[in-house]
Amino acid sequence: MSKFIYDTSRYMAWFGGVVLTLLAVMSVFSIAGRTLSFAGLGPVPGDFELVEAGTALAVFCFLPLCHLKRSHADVGMLWHRYPLPMQRILAAASDALMLLVWLLLVWRMGLMTFEYRANGEVSFILQMPVWWGYAASLGPAAFGCLVYAWRLFESLHLVSPQAGFTAPEGGH
Repeated sequence: MSKFIYDTSRYMAWFGGVVLTLLAVMSVFSIAGRTLSFAGLGPVPGDFELVEAGTALAVFCFLPLCHLKRSHADVGMLWHRYPLPMQRILAAASDALMLLVWLLLVWRMGLMTFEYRANGEVSFILQMPVWWGYAASLGPAAFGCLVYAWRLFESLHLVSPQAGFTAPEGGH
């Protein structure tokens, strides 16, 4: 199971990078088109809508690997002054809290996906159904729940982190 979680997290992060790269290239073409409007060119239609949905997808693809690597921003000024047992408790508590927040987020995203689909809301320029963006991000976000649970199991020392992903002493 560990190999599946870590490998899938890596692949999703790469996929998120490809999505973000494509969005950047599209933005360059759109800006160039605006700049060269005197020559009959124009912006990419719906560029803002595509960037909005694509960036959300990329973020949800990046976050699972980020969490496995413990690469979230944190304030560690006092961390090393805490005794090792307290560091372990705090690491497990923060992982449990992150899992709860992630579960709440995925639950709400799922509800919004169905709600947007039911009411037929579409984007302004492309007339793309809004629920498509939510649905695209829902898969990586749901996988994120599994990753956050796995990371909690690692903090509780119920499973071992994959080689190269071991946390420093204390689990932080």
